[in-house]
Amino acid sequence: MTFDLIKGQKCNLTKDNPLLTRIIVGMGWHNTRSEVEVDFSVFLLTPSQTVSKDEDLIFYGNPSTPNQSVAILQSDKRAYTGLTDNTQIAVELSQIPADYERIAFALTIYEGEKRLQNFSLLEDMYLRIINAADGTELLRYRLGKDFSIETAIVAGEIYRYHNEWKFSAVGSGYAGGLAALCESYGIKVNNILPSVLPADPVIQSQQPPFVLPELRPRPKTPNDVPPSSPASPLAPPLNLNTILLKKRGEKINLQKGTESLGEILINLNWYQKKSSGWFGSKGVDLDLGCLFELKNGIKGSVQALGESFGSLNRPPYISLDGDDRTGSIATGENLRINGHYLSEISRIVIFAFIYEGITNWSEADALVTIKQQGGPEIEVRLDEHNNNKGMCAIAMIRNQNDETFSVERLVEYFGGHQELDQYYNWNLRWEAGSK
Repeated sequence: MTFDLIKGQKCNLTKDNPLLTRIIVGMGWHNTRSEVEVDFSVFLLTPSQTVSKDEDLIFYGNPSTPNQSVAILQSDKRAYTGLTDNTQIAVELSQIPADYERIAFALTIYEGEKRLQNFSLLEDMYLRIINAADGTELLRYRLGKDFSIETAIVAGEIYRYHNEWKFSAVGSGYAGGLAALCESYGIKVNNILPSVLPADPVIQSQQPPFVLPELRPRPKTPNDVPPSSPASPLAPPLNLNTILLKKRGEKINLQKGTESLGEILINLNWYQKKSSGWFGSKGVDLDLGCLFELKNGIKGSVQALGESFGSLNRPPYISLDGDDRTGSIATGENLRINGHYLSEISRIVIFAFIYEGITNWSEADALVTIKQQGGPEIEVRLDEHNNNKGMCAIAMIRNQNDETFSVERLVEYFGGHQELDQYYNWNLRWEAGSK
């Protein structure tokens, strides 16, 4: 029996199946444009959610771990339940070194930013796990279509929990491709690029430099069609005009059109100070989230804490993309609101909070940008600071007669979720959580 999972769900692999030792992780997709090149990669992660060395990234240039506990299947791919995946990874659960707690499976688009391509060009993306012993499909996670700007996706993870192995349907997207993922998992891209050789001869190391897949010659198949020119953007660029909400209480309506509002993108970006140490310092973990209230009275939150990532095409019609725990991803974190369901949404409070690190908003230089196709960008800068409190309500978004949303600057600081909740009369019940 196959379990169909949705984003955020978890499934135990070995608790009820203690004889399960070898699995096949398969991923598949339908490519709508032949020039889009998709790569598959795996990250072996320690309890700190980082790699221990650069070679913990498994991809076509480094296809297996030294003990073959994780290995890309190439010529020996097989069809399971009548389906052959685009790519398959063999995982020997019993052979995973104890140093590793989690294994993340990712997809990236080769030169996605350069070619103006993203995962909206793929259809029917899925990840499934197969019992290699008998070929039965244990679970399947369909990723959906909520990736309109991303060039990298962490599809899912297997992880140890009380001596058992479990699977988590992650579905987090990133812009920035594989380089952004490497940074988020502790691989310093600048440290693994090949350096320019000096004019004078020097003694070369016997260990070749580790190079990102985007920077090394890629294996081609006869069916690969190189793009003759960069693909055109999927949508016209946003209006270059930017509206800055400077004072608390300032408000503006999103641009109304003849059709629905479409997708509204809320981006949080901040400056992350760097420090020395192996793979750099994790520093401040600044998270983006929101409280929502629907017209039918349902209330809740969307945030990485507690893995409440929401959904774009079903209630609450709000979804959160990848959780940037390092501040190193140039595109920060994104919330999306599906404006097609404007009439279902009453109000939303956008907030940010410091999950880990020193509470120092004044050094974060955080900026929230609200983008709407065809309308001006709206910016809210966190330029008023209260370093004694770790949570900031940034903006209030309200339904305006089912015609548009208004955006109001808040920039009000609180001691935590419950204090913010009470201030804006949400009346949710809160308990401690983690991510």
